[in-house]
Amino acid sequence: MQSEQQTRPQGPTRQGERTISTHTRGFLSRYPFNTVQTVNILGEIGPLASMFIVNGIHGIAAGTWALIVTTILSLVVSLVVLGRPPIMPFIAGAVSIVFGTLTLVTGDAMWVQVKVTIFNTLVAALLALGLKTGHNFFRFVFGETFHYAPAGWHKLTRNMAWFFLATAIVNEAVRLGFATTHFMALNRIFTGVDIWILFKLFVVMPITALFMWWQVQLLQRYRLPDKPQPVIAR
Repeated sequence: MQSEQQTRPQGPTRQGERTISTHTRGFLSRYPFNTVQTVNILGEIGPLASMFIVNGIHGIAAGTWALIVTTILSLVVSLVVLGRPPIMPFIAGAVSIVFGTLTLVTGDAMWVQVKVTIFNTLVAALLALGLKTGHNFFRFVFGETFHYAPAGWHKLTRNMAWFFLATAIVNEAVRLGFATTHFMALNRIFTGVDIWILFKLFVVMPITALFMWWQVQLLQRYRLPDKPQPVIAR
């Protein structure tokens, strides 16, 4: 009798577990980003969010320290989760640390802001130069893992070059346009740096995520069949 009472509650519990598992699988099937993209997106959002919060409470110096520390943590997490150093996030992270250090040394938040302009412009120029000289960066880095037709790699690199250039221009426009902004809201004073961070978090990041998702969908048209694995004779 006691055994029956102990086993009866397990039916609804198992049914609930199956329902949760079904919902989880359904969400994952609709989730538009893979592991690499998710880690990269969170690696961008985390440092900016921490900088905004800490900057609002303790000032730009503490906010910059938060940016540097969380950038290092995001790089470590990327290395642990992916099992390899992702090239672009590591380069961007290293540049963020350098320019964050310049902000700490000079006390001027401009260095953290202008980093995006300089870095994105250089990346756009290098990608465009690679296309002109026949050295496709993305095909060189990812060609062994992902198999796409040359036209697909070309369109990806071209689109990314234009995207990096556009974000560099917009970043500089926001930085300069709100450089002297000061206004009171939510019981605190918002500065041009706060506007810049909020713009990055709630405008640039969502647009970047949608753009990357579009590029993934675009590349599927140029996907080549996987290379057959060699059969080892026994």
